[in-house]
This record gives sequence, structure tokens and C-alpha cells, in this order.
Amino acid sequence: MKEQTREEPTIVAAAERQMQTWARTREIEDRSTAAGAGLSRECRAKSYLAISREAGAGGSQIAGAVGRELGWSVLDKDILARVADRYNLPLPMLELVDETVDNWVSGIFGSWIDHTIISHDRYFACLKRVLRASLAREKLVLVGRGAQFLLPREKGLAVRIVAPKQYRLSQIADQRHVSRRKASRLISEEDRRRQQFVRRYFHRDISDPHLYDLVINVEYIGIGGAVRQIITALGG
Repeated sequence: MKEQTREEPTIVAAAERQMQTWARTREIEDRSTAAGAGLSRECRAKSYLAISREAGAGGSQIAGAVGRELGWSVLDKDILARVADRYNLPLPMLELVDETVDNWVSGIFGSWIDHTIISHDRYFACLKRVLRASLAREKLVLVGRGAQFLLPREKGLAVRIVAPKQYRLSQIADQRHVSRRKASRLISEEDRRRQQFVRRYFHRDISDPHLYDLVINVEYIGIGGAVRQIITALGG
């Protein structure tokens, strides 16, 4: 009887310690669940996806697939049509200045030769207003044009799509039916124009990974894998 009496406090103490361990574990799990729910709510609250891309990395394909999956409007070249309609501007002229910086023809002779010539600064100002007005009406997938710097950062997910040069060469050569030498030149020109555009108007280095929530190398996970990663990050 005495031996049993001595053992009971030990058993009770062990049981209490186990109960406390279970309680702490449950508390940690509850906190993790709440944090995850908060993250999901935050992701679902995102109003736009901004995709920055290297030439030939498939940024437009990924944007289109995400838009179809989520039912969001996709604005790539389509944004130019919205700018043209909103400000009664010629679409071919917008296409000429899109994602580029000033050239000497428009800068020096533009307004003198033809009043329909659009300066890069005017294009940029119109683009900014149209993007913000569009976001007020609908959820958007935006491709390029520094969209993440023009819209409230907390409302969007910024993604950079990249791939090795050889992968991009193959993609451009196949898609545009050009030689690999021509594809290399196109990639260099497009990357340079986009870099200059972001540097001029936003004073940022487009290749800086710290500007993005996700940087995805499509050579290793493919277009489909990139789409799934983005949708997951958006809470989909």
C-alpha cells in the first residue's frame, strides 16, 4: 500500500506533463492554422498579377493560362487598345513607343512633323491612368510595362519569368520562324528595351530578384509548372 502511494504522485505528475505538452502542441497548431488562413485571405485579396519576363521565356503564355484558370482579364498588348480607346490615340503609334524609351526622331522632330506623334512621356502617363482605372473595375493579369510599380504593391503578386539563353533562343526561333542568329539578336533587343524602360521610368533594375515575390525558371518546371506555382501563390 505504501509503495502504491509513493508511485501515485509520480504517475500524476507524468500525466500532467503529458497534458501540458499536448496543450502546447495544440496551441502551436492552432496558431499555424490561423496564420495559414490569414495568408490565404491575403492571397485571395490580391487584385492583380504582374508578370515581368525575359524575351522568349514564355511570360505571355503563362499570363494567358493563369487568366483563363482564374477568370481574370489578361492585359498584354491589349492594354494598348485600352489606352488608344480612352485617349483617342492611334494604336500603331502606341505600338511604336510601347516598352521603349525616347528615340531621336520623335524627340526632335515628332511634334513638328505630325501632331499624332506620341511622346514616350505622354504614353507612360496614359498607361498609368488606364491601368489604375482597369484595376478599379476588375482583377488583372498584367504583362510587362512596369505594372507592379504603377499599382498598389500590397494588392498584387509580382513574378519574374526567366530561362537560360539557349532555351529562349529555341523558343523564339520556333515561334517566329527565324534563325537562331536572328533569334539571339531579337532577344538582346527586347531585353534591352525593357530594361531601359524600367530604368528610365521607375529607376529600377528589371533583373533584380528582390523586386519580385516569385522568380520562376521555366526551363526546369515548364509553362504548366509555372502556372501552378503562381496560382498557388495567389491562394488558388
